[in-house]
Amino acid sequence: MKNNKKLLAEKVIESLKTEYPQVKCALTFEKPHELLIATRLSAQCTDVRVNKVTPALFERFPEIKDFAEADEEEVAEYIRSCGLFQTKARDIVKMCTQLHEDYGDVVPDTVEELTKLAGVGRKTANLVAGMLYGKTAFVCDTHVIRLTNRIGMAEGKDAVKVEKQLRETVPPEEGLELCHRLVWHGRLVCSARKPLCESCCLKDICGKKM
Repeated sequence: MKNNKKLLAEKVIESLKTEYPQVKCALTFEKPHELLIATRLSAQCTDVRVNKVTPALFERFPEIKDFAEADEEEVAEYIRSCGLFQTKARDIVKMCTQLHEDYGDVVPDTVEELTKLAGVGRKTANLVAGMLYGKTAFVCDTHVIRLTNRIGMAEGKDAVKVEKQLRETVPPEEGLELCHRLVWHGRLVCSARKPLCESCCLKDICGKKM
């Protein structure tokens, strides 16, 4: 079974590389902590919306220390349109306080350390570790979970369990870019409600046992 899933993973990777040869994170950022904050903001919010909010936010609070010393209510006003803004503001101020006091204003480079920060789960930690430090990363957001289940690469909706399954069948060096490609494919072709199966580059292998 595992060998079958490895073969399926190889075919999915090959097809998506052809379809999306150049992929990158949809969130815009210039500094390491900006990616961390933008990813936290993206929870239950679109990347497009986050990218509209962060320029003014990062101009007002340019460094980790500025966020650590910020008033939560002021941060909340900048991110109000992102949803759950009060919770996110609290997490941002707390995580930056931790970064400032415990990590010397340096964003950690491992999933284990990143998940010690306020509001940072494995999805965010994997993205940051992979994007900033080139670590093996599997960013299991809703798109990745939905598509890997639909294709047959993974089973279940628990992000940690899906990540574990992908780590067993996908080459480590392919993990981050595969997840980026799955996100783009989920947005452009394989939507939750109305997937465009006839125009999908995976239609010949999706859901089939290899």
